[in-house]
Amino acid sequence: MKQYDVIIIGSGAGAIVAEEALAHGMETALVDSGPVGGTCLNVGCIPSKLLIYPADRVMEIREAAALGIRAEIESIDFGFIMERMRRSISRDRDRSRESIEAAPGIDFYSGESRFVEDYTLETGGKRIRGEKIFIASGARPLIPPIQGLDDVDYLTNETVLDLRELPSSLVIVGGGYIAVEYAHFFSAMGAEVTLIQRGERLVKEEEPEISARLRERMETRMDVYTGVEAVEVRGESGGCTVSAREKSSGRTLRFQAERILVAAGRISNADRLQVGNTGVGTDDRGFIAVNNRMETGKENIWAFGDAVGRKMFRHAANREAELVWRSVFHGEGGEMDFDLVPHAVFSHPEIASVGLTEAEALQVHGDDRVWVGFAGYSDIARGEAMGEEHGFAKAVLEGEGGLLGFHIIGPRASILIQEVVNAMAAEGTFLPILLGIHIHPALSEIVPAAIENAQPASAVKPA
Repeated sequence: MKQYDVIIIGSGAGAIVAEEALAHGMETALVDSGPVGGTCLNVGCIPSKLLIYPADRVMEIREAAALGIRAEIESIDFGFIMERMRRSISRDRDRSRESIEAAPGIDFYSGESRFVEDYTLETGGKRIRGEKIFIASGARPLIPPIQGLDDVDYLTNETVLDLRELPSSLVIVGGGYIAVEYAHFFSAMGAEVTLIQRGERLVKEEEPEISARLRERMETRMDVYTGVEAVEVRGESGGCTVSAREKSSGRTLRFQAERILVAAGRISNADRLQVGNTGVGTDDRGFIAVNNRMETGKENIWAFGDAVGRKMFRHAANREAELVWRSVFHGEGGEMDFDLVPHAVFSHPEIASVGLTEAEALQVHGDDRVWVGFAGYSDIARGEAMGEEHGFAKAVLEGEGGLLGFHIIGPRASILIQEVVNAMAAEGTFLPILLGIHIHPALSEIVPAAIENAQPASAVKPA
């Protein structure tokens, strides 16, 4: 059995720790079940955005009539769009693998692995042991127990990337960010989309006003059902039928489509690793339990990224990995502030958020300390020029200057949020935003506008 100073499980964000270990001259092993590069590169944020970008362009053309521009889309080459995505991912994956295999001082173990005892892994028929172990093993699609689902060729966010032809119709089971992003993509491509969500609203982590506005806009393009749970799938000639139970009434609804996409959540790969065999615990959802220093309950074993289920975004995993290696290799310590992790949903319209929601802020700070401000895109000159009547921003503030959270739905939301992210990280107040000079007329003016409109939460009417 070979002994290592450091074992890293996962070649996504885990590669950050591997590079640091090698830089410190440590005997290092990188273990990965594949594909190399992790979820984001292969089946997550990168391929989905390569698909969504063309979908955004389609929607710009379709919505241009509101500005007096008459344009028609002659055709959409679905096969080209999918192949362009696959070529890009394959190229980057190959580069990642070549880089790992060429790196001096690292042993790369490719394939399934599992813990067999404390600090000991079995991989490829070999056993290896590490003094320090870093788990960044990722997550996989959660497949709900729907009767008959295993009897049909259902899609997930992973297998959907293999499609060669556009389904004429698609039922999407789920209402989170993966579900709404792919609903946008397939609808823009020309498929008839039906989305069914067991919860009462879409993207439930977002502010209720944002969830409601997203649904309102999506329903102009597709059928959206919330409070509806899929209970059975039956394959049939030319497609399948999904039976779902409406929670409020108990009645059964049936939806027919050529294909079904299951986007009902994610589950940690901790079970496949059998982390309990090395004394690492999991929470009630099966994700690895860690503190804000990303330490597990077992000494000298850390975990981060999707495997822990805290903030399941690659930029969060990268920051967690950086925190871990600074702590382990440089003794700098520090904790992960998850409230400062921003995220975006690349639906149409786009969503971006950082910090606390209004409900979370009220729970922490109380009614007398929380202020809320709204500003619509149409309230600022650039938004009016764009004819953007639906987008808005929501600021959640505390006391005299505290910046607790910010939430946007509308064009360029993922870019506009960054000013707020930087202010929260550097100052924790909204004063730098108000003191800075914003270009006029530009969309960035919506950020100070929402802050300047703030009132006590109890007095604010939603956008």
